[in-house]
Amino acid sequence: MIRVLVADDHPIVRAGIVALLDEADDVEVVDAVADGEAAVAAALAARPDVVLMDLRMPGLDGTAATGRITAALPGTRVVVLTTYESDDAILEAITAGASGYLLKAAPEAEILAGVRSVAGGGTVIAPAIAAALARGIRQQQAAPRLSDREREVLGLVAEGLSNPDIGRRLHVSEATVKTHLLHVFEKLGVGDRTRAVTRAMELGLLR
Repeated sequence: MIRVLVADDHPIVRAGIVALLDEADDVEVVDAVADGEAAVAAALAARPDVVLMDLRMPGLDGTAATGRITAALPGTRVVVLTTYESDDAILEAITAGASGYLLKAAPEAEILAGVRSVAGGGTVIAPAIAAALARGIRQQQAAPRLSDREREVLGLVAEGLSNPDIGRRLHVSEATVKTHLLHVFEKLGVGDRTRAVTRAMELGLLR
């Protein structure tokens, strides 16, 4: 039997996941909890084979709970089961130790197959999530490198400062600021300040 812990703060969703798992002859639900702290406590108590973990929960979120569970219980594997999240949230969950990332909207058979795969030592990632990760990797690979000073200058441009204001803030001449911006324009393939800021945000160079 695959022993599974379910962690989701929505009662109806949690009940639905439990009902789905209960229909499988090879799966036993050992507990169902509503937040990250309870997930950690239940995992330590029951030592399940798999934890189905929502990311957005009150108190300790799913990513933090995943990190604590995988650190304390190397034999317990975590599958994130959530609605679509940002690329950063996906990477954070996987970095925290998650062995899978599935969408709640996935077909029931896909969720069960994911549980079985992860319990057997595999890794499962929903196709939409895999595509998002691939896009993020391609963007990172394509992103130009800005120097710390260039990034600093561009950040001040994003705040609305003029070249003279930036020069005074950084204690450099206005000509030096213009030179940094020209280098930024060239690296980003843009021709003006506004597009430089928006392009840098698109590439994740500015937050």
